[in-house]
Amino acid sequence: MLAPFRGIRYARDRVSGIANVTSPPYDVISGGILEHLRAADPHNVVRLILPGADADASQAAAALLREWLSAGVLITDRMPALYLYEQADEASSWLQRGIISLIRLGSPETAGILPHEGVMPGLVADRRALMAATRANLEPIFLIYDGEGAGTRADGAGSTATEIIDRIATEHTPIVSIMTEDAVTHRLWRLDRADEQDAIIADLGGRRALIADGHHRYAAYLDLQAEIRASGRGAGPGDYGLAFLVDSDTYPPRLGAIHRVLPGLPPERAAELAKAAFTVQELPAGCALASALECLAAAGREGTAFLLAGASGFWLLSQPDPVQVTASMPDGASAPWRSLDASVMQELLIGRLWGIADSERDVLINHDAADAVRAAASTGATAIICNPPSFEAVIEIAAHGERVPRKSTSFGPKPRTGLVLRTFGPSS
Repeated sequence: MLAPFRGIRYARDRVSGIANVTSPPYDVISGGILEHLRAADPHNVVRLILPGADADASQAAAALLREWLSAGVLITDRMPALYLYEQADEASSWLQRGIISLIRLGSPETAGILPHEGVMPGLVADRRALMAATRANLEPIFLIYDGEGAGTRADGAGSTATEIIDRIATEHTPIVSIMTEDAVTHRLWRLDRADEQDAIIADLGGRRALIADGHHRYAAYLDLQAEIRASGRGAGPGDYGLAFLVDSDTYPPRLGAIHRVLPGLPPERAAELAKAAFTVQELPAGCALASALECLAAAGREGTAFLLAGASGFWLLSQPDPVQVTASMPDGASAPWRSLDASVMQELLIGRLWGIADSERDVLINHDAADAVRAAASTGATAIICNPPSFEAVIEIAAHGERVPRKSTSFGPKPRTGLVLRTFGPSS
C-alpha cells in the first residue's frame, strides 16, 4: 500500500543550486566523487548519506539534518503529497518517470515487495543506524512493477498510474527542474490533489514490485520496523519507507554489471588458478580496457565469461567446466540461479578455485569497470569485470523466491538523492 507524505526539500534561495546539493545513491559514490560532491555546496546531501566511518557519524548526520531544518536550508511541504519524478537524457533518448511515495513494509506476501538480491549484514546495520539516528529516509529505494500496458489498471477500471503520471508531466510545470553534470535532466512535480493520489494508490496498491535498487536500505527499513514494534510503540511511521516506483513495461530499466576487486590476490595467480575450471586467454599486452570489454561481451553471448584485470593486463575467462559448476553450487538452488554469472563467480571462481569467502573485507564492490581496473592495478589486486545479467533471469529468480548473490545487479537509471527526503516525526 502506498501513502502520501510531507516531503522535505531544499530551499532554493539557501543553496547555490539544487543540482549542487544532490548526489547519486550512496553505494555508487567512490573515489574522488565524494570530495567533488562535498565541494559542490556545503549543504550537499552526501554529507548526510555518507557522514563518515566514525562511531558517531550517524549522530553527526542527525545533528546536521536538524541544523539544516532549523536554519531553513531544508523545508517541509505543508500538505502530504505524492511526487512525480522524471529523468531524461536527450542525447541518448531515454526517459524514466515514476512516483516517489511511502510504501507499507512487510513480507513479500503481505507487502507485495520482492527482493531479488542478497545483502551483507554490515551494510544493513550501517543504513539502519543512520535511519535510526536521523529519524529519516534520506533517499528512496527503487522499485519496478509491470504496468501491463497503458489503459489496463490492476482492478480493470479507471486510469493507470502511468497514464496519470504522463498527463501531469505533459500538462503541468514541475516544482524542480535541474540538469546534473552527467547531462541528465531531473524534474519533480508535487501531486497534492486527493483524486489523483487516490487513483494512483488504487492502481498501484494491488500490484507487486521488484526491488531494483536498495536491498540494504529495505532490509534496514524492516529491521527498524521490528525494533520499533519490539519496543511496544506499535503501528506508526516506522511501518513505511520511502520508495520510487516505476512502470517497467512503459519505462524499461537498464541493467548493468557490478564488478569485484580482491585485495591481496595477484592477477597472474588468479588466472593460473582459474585454469582448473575455465578456458583462460591472456589478452595481448597493451590491450585497452575498451577492447577487453568487447572481448568479454562477445564471450558472454556464448555463455558465462569474466575478465580478470590487474597491473599487468587482462585475462578472459570463459567456458566454465559444467561438472565443476554443478559441484560448487549450494543444495536446493534452482537451475536459473545456478546458471547466473554472479553465482558462478561467487561459488566456483571466488569460493572454490580461489578459496576466498565472500565478505565486505575480502571481496570489494565497484559499479564502474574502469574504477575497478584502476583500483586493482594500483594495489596489486585482481579485478573481476562482469557482463550484466539479463532482466528476464533476475525476474525468474525472484519469482522463485530466491535471491541472486549480493551486489549482482545494477538497475538504472537510479533516482537522484536529495530531491525529496522524508522524516519519521509525528508530522511526517
